[in-house]
Amino acid sequence: MEDELLQAQLAARATGTPCVLATVVATRGSVPREPGAKALIYSETHLLGTVGGGKFESLVLADAMAALAAGAPVLKTYPLHEHSAESFGAICGGEVTVFLDPQLPRESLIVIGAGHCSAAICQLARQCAMEVTVLDEREVLLSHCPAHVRHTTPAPEFLSGRKWRGREALVIVSRNFQLDREALAAALQHPGAAYIGMIGSTRKVTRVFDDLRERGVSPEALGSVYAPIGLDIGADSPAEIAVSVIAEVLKVLRGAKGGHLKK
Repeated sequence: MEDELLQAQLAARATGTPCVLATVVATRGSVPREPGAKALIYSETHLLGTVGGGKFESLVLADAMAALAAGAPVLKTYPLHEHSAESFGAICGGEVTVFLDPQLPRESLIVIGAGHCSAAICQLARQCAMEVTVLDEREVLLSHCPAHVRHTTPAPEFLSGRKWRGREALVIVSRNFQLDREALAAALQHPGAAYIGMIGSTRKVTRVFDDLRERGVSPEALGSVYAPIGLDIGADSPAEIAVSVIAEVLKVLRGAKGGHLKK
């Protein structure tokens, strides 16, 4: 079972499937499983392995989903005896402490374009431990872009076949507005990215949005796009633009407020 759980955990990481690894870390008295027992929990009704079964395990499953939603690990003790106010009617006589460790999809970034700004964005994203994929048909530029995965596939084709995972962002920063427009159109026709941003001036964004609106793209879909891209920090150079863009991407992916930490 240990090997099966490990392989399932690796598969979940590879496919971006969120789950929770539950491990019995301590016990006292009579309990259904000993320390070291594990289960990989995908939902309140789907798990691999077991930490004890019955009502106790159903409570663990519910707490695991809460930990997954919060994105934070939890250490919780479950009384399995009638002497505790927190008991649920179990009469085993012991207590079980379980560590719930959310296995969140790795934050990842797909960048359309491999120019100067793209390279700076990719570099900073990698330094932030993001998985980076970049697309550009210009192989010379693509080969020098600091990404984990590189594609010369046209953006609309790539995006139309994309199976979006959990915490994925799309940044559109190609060399002209037509390429950006078609990439954005494909992204909105095949939704699922947690963040979509497009570089450009207000004039360019207005032109692209007007074109897509004429094609029938809804105001709600266009309203979900972060364009012009990035936080307003007065960015000018590619490195500064990268800071602006990645800060906004992380803010959205992590549900952060993005304000000042100063009190």
